[in-house]
Amino acid sequence: MRKRAMGMNSDFIVAVHALVFLNHKQGVVSSEALAENVCTNAARVRKIMAPLKRAGFVETREGNEGGYRFAGDAARTDLASVAEALDVRFVEARWHSGDADKECLVASGMAGIMDDIFADLDAGCRERLSQITVGSIDRRIFGDGAGAPKSA
Repeated sequence: MRKRAMGMNSDFIVAVHALVFLNHKQGVVSSEALAENVCTNAARVRKIMAPLKRAGFVETREGNEGGYRFAGDAARTDLASVAEALDVRFVEARWHSGDADKECLVASGMAGIMDDIFADLDAGCRERLSQITVGSIDRRIFGDGAGAPKSA
């Protein structure tokens, strides 16, 4: 199944920001409050949060006191899983050179070769993102509780 092309789409950034904020708040946060913190609009936040809910990263509460609550384990919620929930592709060719119907092997084969290269690059991005968790981002922002935030 081919993933939709979102290469470094800002939805991923909004999702990670929202998860880190929800983890930090440790309670229910409205889509309006999330939107204000992320600096986007609430409708966009709700759209992005829907697949995160389906993946089990957040829970929702309806009504006046409604909103989102982080439902995962921050130390185990890695960014590759978030990308998977959003169906994000980080590296992808949006245009191909050549033509598969040409007799020239370069012209007819280049698109497939470039797709393979980009698939490898995308896999490398995912591998790196699997090493970064919501908890590790929280620690980078707030430190480990023993003073100033750490830089790495």
